[in-house]
Amino acid sequence: MTDHLRKHWTSLLGVALVLTAFITLFRYTIDRGWITDPMKIGFGLLAGVGFALVGARIATKPRGAVAGEIGLGLGACVLYATVAFAGIAYALWAPMTVLLGMIAVTALAVAYAWRFGSRLLMHIALAGGLLSPMLMLPETDQVFALFLYLLVLNAAFFSISIAKGWSELRPVAFAGTWALYAIYFFWFDPALDGWGNMPIRYALAAFLFYHAGCLIASMRLGRCFDGMNMYLSLANGILFGVWALIILQRELHNGYTLAFIGLLFLAAAAFVLRQSGRTLAYALSHGLSGALLVLIALSQLGSGLAVKPMLNVYLWAGVAIALAAASRVRKHWLPEALSMTIWFIVGVYWFSATWTTPRGDWFGAYVPFLNWGALSWMLLAALGFYYAIGRQVFGVEGADRQLVSNIFALGAHLVIGGLLTVQIIGLFEAYDWGSGEGTLLRLGLSLAWGVYALLLFLWGAYRRETFFRWFGSAVLVAVALKAMILDLQGEETLLKVLVLLGLGGISFLITWVNGRWSPRAEKAANGR
Repeated sequence: MTDHLRKHWTSLLGVALVLTAFITLFRYTIDRGWITDPMKIGFGLLAGVGFALVGARIATKPRGAVAGEIGLGLGACVLYATVAFAGIAYALWAPMTVLLGMIAVTALAVAYAWRFGSRLLMHIALAGGLLSPMLMLPETDQVFALFLYLLVLNAAFFSISIAKGWSELRPVAFAGTWALYAIYFFWFDPALDGWGNMPIRYALAAFLFYHAGCLIASMRLGRCFDGMNMYLSLANGILFGVWALIILQRELHNGYTLAFIGLLFLAAAAFVLRQSGRTLAYALSHGLSGALLVLIALSQLGSGLAVKPMLNVYLWAGVAIALAAASRVRKHWLPEALSMTIWFIVGVYWFSATWTTPRGDWFGAYVPFLNWGALSWMLLAALGFYYAIGRQVFGVEGADRQLVSNIFALGAHLVIGGLLTVQIIGLFEAYDWGSGEGTLLRLGLSLAWGVYALLLFLWGAYRRETFFRWFGSAVLVAVALKAMILDLQGEETLLKVLVLLGLGGISFLITWVNGRWSPRAEKAANGR
């Protein structure tokens, strides 16, 4: 492909200059009013056919193949320019006439190229077909005729590029089509009212054509899904996404556009995996891009709502769960590492956002630990404990594995502490138990944190981890000091007594846990 273009690029440039001169002459005669429109169309048709016949004649002579292909290509270019002039620039032809004219010219050019392997002819014809409407900016909005023009051009050149293996035709047609779309969009400044306006319809048609075309090309070329077809497909998604976001910014939420592209990419990735039987660059690039777009779209769900942070927690926790499950199935460390990273980020985010997020009451009534906010905490805690006790961290063994387990267990316990704190505060706010300058709330938190210390001790005993016993001891001491110093201020003496008794009972229970499950007790039990 590269050698062919390097050898004949001057011929392409020459044809482009001749075509530009021809179109300039057309426009000049229009401005001067020298000849009528039918005369211009007739002159263009005669000139195009004449160039093509001369080129075909020269191609039959010895050493005349290249010159003949240039003549044929120039004839096709002039005919394309004539169709663009009559059907697009000045609406002298009806759209159906444009369609029939394009089919006739393109079919003849493709038939000759197929029969004689005329690769240069296809290069010249494609370049001329794309340049003609670019250079001949129309007076009226004939975008539908342009759409039919480009549809025929792309379908024909994509087909012969696949059949003959002339891969350079696909990126040229792709780039030229999207460039024409941009030119006509800014030239006409079309109306963008409604989510189904004409500009988005044409952009969608181009996107779907190239999305399917790249897959078909890969299938026909021995299921080779990597390389140029993959890059064209990715570029196609990016271009459509940009145009769709520009066109629909006032008509449709961006999330719908991103989700649509993402789902198509995911479908393409699944199709490639099914066809190839192994993970390829195409499947990975489109699968990851599609998943990211869908996640971004879902993350915008509920934008502007007060419960948006809670929705984010559910969404990304679900992603973390899916990645953890994928890690178990594939026995690979990467999904697991991503799952753990997402969990940590979401946990930090939720700690910072939970204080201003609605509680998420069920049926209009607040029940502690039975509301959407509490379920968010529980989901994060369950994930943390799963990381701590599961057979996670592939390739990490011994002391390092134990360290990782302790880190995630600590994070899960911090989530439990947050759950207890937020739910107790919510209980007092929901039922207006805030008398005594917050004394009741302080007492309730002290009791809840005492229970939290007990949970830390139980975990340390269950996992035989001294660290959590020390951590639980620190929490218990801090709660005791708070209860004996801060909580003794103000009224509500009877409740203070009850809370202090409760904390004392928790302390005795912790002593029993230490005695029952301490290392010495375990050794003594094993010795018996």
